[in-house]
Amino acid sequence: MNTDQNTNRNPRPAATYETDTSHPAPVSLSSPYLSPSLDLLSDLPHPPPLPFTSPWHYELHFPCDPRGPGIARLTLRAVLDAHGLAQLTDRAELLASELATNSVRHTKGPASVRLQWLHPVLRVSVWDMSPDLPPMSGARPTEAPPHADGGRGLFILDAVADRWGGCAIGEGVCGPGGKTIWFELRLPVPPPPPASALAA
Repeated sequence: MNTDQNTNRNPRPAATYETDTSHPAPVSLSSPYLSPSLDLLSDLPHPPPLPFTSPWHYELHFPCDPRGPGIARLTLRAVLDAHGLAQLTDRAELLASELATNSVRHTKGPASVRLQWLHPVLRVSVWDMSPDLPPMSGARPTEAPPHADGGRGLFILDAVADRWGGCAIGEGVCGPGGKTIWFELRLPVPPPPPASALAA
């Protein structure tokens, strides 16, 4: 008798959930674009993807935390891969990582990374709350000793970026000033085909 009461008091709910078909199956996100073409929450159609040459920008704000630069790297890689700019990813990731790490190490406030695409140029800007600018690209930075843990960021910028620079931002109505260091990477554009090939 006691056994029957315990069985009735604790029914097994697992079977009802396994066979429930009232909810649609989850949409696979493995394809480049969401399928079906309607948004699952709003039932509105998704906008068409931007053409490759159209401008766009993304911005990520992060706190003064040692995990911030790693999160910025992952975000940058995801954005560039999604927009078909894998050719620029390794260089952009290296330089953004250098600048974001400097922001976390040498300032006490938040920072941000901004990606801007103006075909065929990618500009990455890193903002932080310190107004102190490094020597700009016209002045050669002081070389770090071989055994030093850091101090090579500006050499890396000079060697890897197509262009770079920075500016101090004054205190204003929008909040604290600080500085922005930016770099640009140019996507190699293939040369136009020769005139003989166009005629053919």
